[in-house]
Amino acid sequence: MRQLHPEAIAAIQSKALFSKTEEQLLSKVGSTSQPTLETFQDLLHRHPDAFYLARTAKALQAHWQLMKQYYLLEDQTVQPLPKGDQVLNFSDAEDLIDDSKLKDMRDEVLEHELTVADRRQKREIRQLEQELHKWQVLVDSITGMSSPDFDNQTLAVLRGRMVRYLMRSREITLGRATKDNQIDVDLSLEGPAWKISRKQGVIKLKNNGDFFIANEGRRPIYIDGRPVLCGSKWRLSNNSVVEIASLRFVFLINQDLIALIRAEAAKITPQ
Repeated sequence: MRQLHPEAIAAIQSKALFSKTEEQLLSKVGSTSQPTLETFQDLLHRHPDAFYLARTAKALQAHWQLMKQYYLLEDQTVQPLPKGDQVLNFSDAEDLIDDSKLKDMRDEVLEHELTVADRRQKREIRQLEQELHKWQVLVDSITGMSSPDFDNQTLAVLRGRMVRYLMRSREITLGRATKDNQIDVDLSLEGPAWKISRKQGVIKLKNNGDFFIANEGRRPIYIDGRPVLCGSKWRLSNNSVVEIASLRFVFLINQDLIALIRAEAAKITPQ
């Protein structure tokens, strides 16, 4: 270990798993609060023996956001699983299957449909490859759990497990892209999106620097566990958890850029 380059040592240490003690301390930071890097820096100073020596305020903030996204904070609750005979696990279902009724029958209609579907998917893949340059402007793959660095064009980031969407205009549409429906944020890039409407919602930045999300789809959008029904809107804060049909995202605001926008708006607004 001593023979490794200091940067290599730091990279290895930064990947150390969080202990139960560390997560217990992080879970005490409220989900409705707006903690800054100074909040987590103060946490490091107050508990130097509890945290691993390579921990930084940014690393604590990123792990706290992950815990909030999966409802692991002290003030968050998760609905319990149903109990009783209606709960069927995989083993029980497997025992109910009658092997004698499982026959390997050739279904020509099904095979034809699968062939057609395969051709359609290949055609869509080719179309996406041709439009790849468009997606690269808005979608950035996540390579680590570190907090994203904002540039001077990114107003906010909608971060999921697989991808993060960069908001670079004052209004963006969210939903499921199809051949006949092009939107700004295609949620199917994050995961299964067949339950999501083609135009599920809109995120807008007001002149005063506040972000609002409006639900235009059939299914509710959950913001920090609160349902936003069709036709309604809700204010988005920094670190808000946005849940759309089992897909979860964290909404991160470029505080520096928004502060500049608010300052400019204050100059224009007559006193």
